[in-house]
Amino acid sequence: MTTPDLRSLLRAPEQAPSVPAVSSPAVPSVPAVQDVPAAPAAATAAVPTAAPVMPTMPASGAAAAPAELPTTPPTEVATTPTTAVPAAPPVEVPGLPTTVQPGVFSPESARKDVPILHRTVNGQPLVWLDNGATTQKPRQVIEAVSAYYSAANSNIHRGAHTMAREATELYEAGRGAVAQFLGAPSPDTIMFVRGTTEAINLVAQSWGRAHLGPGDDILVPVLEHHSDIVPWQLIAEETRARVVPVPLTPDGDIDQDAYADLLSARTQMVVVSQASNVLGTVPPVREMAALAHRYGAKVLVDGAQAVAHMPVDVQELGADFYAFSGHKLFAPTGIGALYATPEAMAEMRPWQGGGNMIESVSFERTTFAPMPHMMEAGTGHISGVVGLLAAIDWLRGFDQQAVAAYEQALMSYAMQAMATVPGLEVIGSAAERIAVMTFTLAGHDPASIANWLDKDGIAVRAGHHCAQPALAHYGLESAARASFALYNTSGEVDQLVASLRRLQEAGPGAEKA
Repeated sequence: MTTPDLRSLLRAPEQAPSVPAVSSPAVPSVPAVQDVPAAPAAATAAVPTAAPVMPTMPASGAAAAPAELPTTPPTEVATTPTTAVPAAPPVEVPGLPTTVQPGVFSPESARKDVPILHRTVNGQPLVWLDNGATTQKPRQVIEAVSAYYSAANSNIHRGAHTMAREATELYEAGRGAVAQFLGAPSPDTIMFVRGTTEAINLVAQSWGRAHLGPGDDILVPVLEHHSDIVPWQLIAEETRARVVPVPLTPDGDIDQDAYADLLSARTQMVVVSQASNVLGTVPPVREMAALAHRYGAKVLVDGAQAVAHMPVDVQELGADFYAFSGHKLFAPTGIGALYATPEAMAEMRPWQGGGNMIESVSFERTTFAPMPHMMEAGTGHISGVVGLLAAIDWLRGFDQQAVAAYEQALMSYAMQAMATVPGLEVIGSAAERIAVMTFTLAGHDPASIANWLDKDGIAVRAGHHCAQPALAHYGLESAARASFALYNTSGEVDQLVASLRRLQEAGPGAEKA
């Protein structure tokens, strides 16, 4: 067989031409625009470095399954109504762009590359609003992983044969792409891990075990994902350090006054998400890191929810450690990356032992490979790195500032549209946030809401979102969450709103019928 040029599969797609705007699907009984509550003035400012909100956004749902879908006859989508409600004028929200600016970005240009977005669920076109849990994969990622296994599968770093060299080249190209994507100074500052959770555990075990002791403080905001809390509780129990919660303000921001008061000479580590998975809050990480550094503390930034939504520069943020998961970035599951400054790396000890992380081994003495390889014991997720490389190339093919601005415009639209649903309450109202909406609906538990929406082909998350302290701040144990990505559209927001309004009109218990 002829070996394909794998690197050619990793190139970013050409930008799609502009797509004419089409009307959004109708939403029943939606008040006139003057009755729609205005979104917070700063709703489009969640990404400080983003360009002004694009003057372009299609109103198209773009969710119908194409005729070529092998599991769905062409007539199925055409004959299955997406709503069974009386027609009504579509939502008209001020400030929502309705056209696409050529050569910048459009959700259709992303959607065309993502095969799963063109399937049906329960006879309805899929509306994927569970991006906070995982993102869907473009064909460039799928093809790159397939090509790797078809033509270049080999272990890395240890072989002298051609395929070993090819696989190693791809793996290290992935490391370089991650470094560039994060604004890191060198590929040598990047360690591959299974995901954000493993990265945080790595830091807790390799850095924390060596530096934490009795009376030391680890500051963790109440906002955080369990992965930012539990690993530090485990190492604190072992070292007799303390995990100190940083409280939230009523709107879901980290209380910066309380944070400043909690910092002290005892503070050894501050752990903070660049964007919250449950409230969408974007904290002032750069300022928090600078303040922590005045006390000699290290700062670990959880970027799992940020990397797909905003440009990242770890040096500008002042992060000592930065972690993210590939599957939140349109890449495969089981792969992620951890950035660490050279100074932080010098203070880390091996946390796992085995092959690939050693220089020499004898029963008398073992010496370790230089960083970052010292933290990568055993055979890594090579195909995952190939997929991550493809995902980064794909995403970088779009204007990142335009993507961030588009998502903020979509979020502003969604906030106003959701406000028309009786009894619906969005949790958190931080001025700066990513496109995440966690909400409750009077008379319906979150699992029932998700079940109802699923019948309409709409995928949302329900539960505690691995952020129980954050929900407890609002007196909740669970909530529903719609989380958006660059391929979502205002038409899909309209479908979500229409389905929720039907549920509310049907009353409690309707979702079980």
